[in-house]
Amino acid sequence: MRTAVVAANWKMNKDLNEAEILVKSLIEGYSPSGTEVYIAPPFVHLYAVNKWINESGMRLAAQNMNAAESGAHTGEISSSMLKSVGASTVILGHSERRDIYSESDGLINEKVKSALAAGMQIIFCFGEQLGERKASAHFDVVKAQLSEGLSGVSADQMSEVILAYEPVWAIGTGETASPEQAQEMHAFIRDYLRNQFSDAVAERTRILYGGSVKPSNAAELFSKPDIDGGLIGGASLQADDFLAIVKAAS
Repeated sequence: MRTAVVAANWKMNKDLNEAEILVKSLIEGYSPSGTEVYIAPPFVHLYAVNKWINESGMRLAAQNMNAAESGAHTGEISSSMLKSVGASTVILGHSERRDIYSESDGLINEKVKSALAAGMQIIFCFGEQLGERKASAHFDVVKAQLSEGLSGVSADQMSEVILAYEPVWAIGTGETASPEQAQEMHAFIRDYLRNQFSDAVAERTRILYGGSVKPSNAAELFSKPDIDGGLIGGASLQADDFLAIVKAAS
C-alpha cells in the first residue's frame, strides 16, 4: 500500500510575516495521519518554516536546486545548503522551470543525479502542453521527459523519487484534467515504470497529480487507483483549502 503525499508549492508567494501566519494556521488545523505532507516555501523562508513545522509532522521541501555543489553560480542554491536548513526533499523539473527558465531535460537530469548523490528525496515534475495534448502526443511527451529526466537513475534510487504529473495546460488556469484523464496518464506512467525498472518499482512509486487541485475536486482525483496525492500550487496558499485537500488524501 502506497502512502499518499500532498505537497504545498508556494512558488514565489508570501513574505516572512505572511509565511508565519500561514504556517501557524496550518499547524493549528493539521492532524497527522497516514498522508505525508510537504511544505515548499521560497528559499528565503526555508530555515524559519523548518523551525515552525518542526514538531508538527509536516515536512520541508525546496522548490529547486543547482546541480553544482558550490562555486561561481550567483543566485543559486546547492543541495548541501538546502540540507543545512532542514530541507531533504526538493522539487525538480517543474513546468515553470522548464518553460520560463528554459530548463532542458538534460539539465533537470543533472539536478536529479546531483540530488540523489547528496541523499535527497526528489519530487520530479513532468507533463505536456495543451498543444501536445490536442495533437495526441501527450503520452510520447511524458515518456520522453521521464526517460531523459531520470536517465541513469537506478531502481534502488527510485525509492527516493516521487513523481508529479502536471499537465501544463491545467496549472494555475482553473482547468483540471478530468479524473479519468488523470488516471489514464497515471496508469501509463506506472506501466512505464514497470517496463523501465520492475514491478516492484512501479508498485511502490508514488505518482502525484498537479494542476488546479482544489477542495472541490481533490477527493475524486485521489480516489483513482494510480493517483497517490497531489502537488498543490494556488490552493496551498490558503490554510483551509490546503488542509481540506490533505484530508481528501487521507
